[in-house]
Amino acid sequence: MVLVSIDLLEKKLKQYPLISEAYKILERDEEVQELLRMSNIFAVTRLRYNDHGPVHARIVSGSALEIFDLLISAGIQPTTVRDRTSENIDEARLIVFLGAYLHDIGNSIHRSNHELIGALLSRDIVSRVLDSLGIRGRRAISLRQEVLHTIYSTEYSVKCLTVEAGVVKIADGTDMSMGRARIPYKLGKVDMHAMSALSIRSVDIDRGKERPVKINVNMNDYAGLFQIEEVLMPKILTSSIENYFEIWISLGEKISQYYPSTTK
Repeated sequence: MVLVSIDLLEKKLKQYPLISEAYKILERDEEVQELLRMSNIFAVTRLRYNDHGPVHARIVSGSALEIFDLLISAGIQPTTVRDRTSENIDEARLIVFLGAYLHDIGNSIHRSNHELIGALLSRDIVSRVLDSLGIRGRRAISLRQEVLHTIYSTEYSVKCLTVEAGVVKIADGTDMSMGRARIPYKLGKVDMHAMSALSIRSVDIDRGKERPVKINVNMNDYAGLFQIEEVLMPKILTSSIENYFEIWISLGEKISQYYPSTTK
């Protein structure tokens, strides 16, 4: 079991040299870092929403890589490997990482349609990251397009067409502990959005009992169910990989399965 936090990415970087190099490139890239900063200017400073900047990018990246690894260990084949748009699992993992890290940069222009905007903004960024990694030509184009698909598909109503995109979409929904919930809520305002966000203590990712991945949401109040209903479940149900997941909730000593429902 691993805790969804900023520390999870550091563990993954030690495991995968290609991801580690891509991360260093992104962290040194002035445009990427400024777009992430501007995403928080728009989201936090101007809209008074919760974090959508560099910390969120790192948390989602770690969560996405963990989920991807659990699926791989369960024998799930990445869609891009199956369709030969990536050459191997390492490249599929790179698609997941780049999509996760860049998925919210569209907020640097506006919250509305930020998934589509982010995909468009990421085109040149992904191209130069791949070039720096020595990936060029038609191979780079196919990988780039897969990354752009993962970013665009984080929009709630868009159905993911790859395992990789589904992983990123669900990982985005796991960053919801102690006020980090993915429903934008007005900072300082007391309403259901804010109260439910503050009700989530932590989120863990583990192997499931009957499915490859278990996401356990630890709450201190049932108000946290609002976040699961309004954020996590819509993302899971449009991920195209919903059958690989179990969602559990913990409130004190009480632990119960939330999805798939065990009630008839």
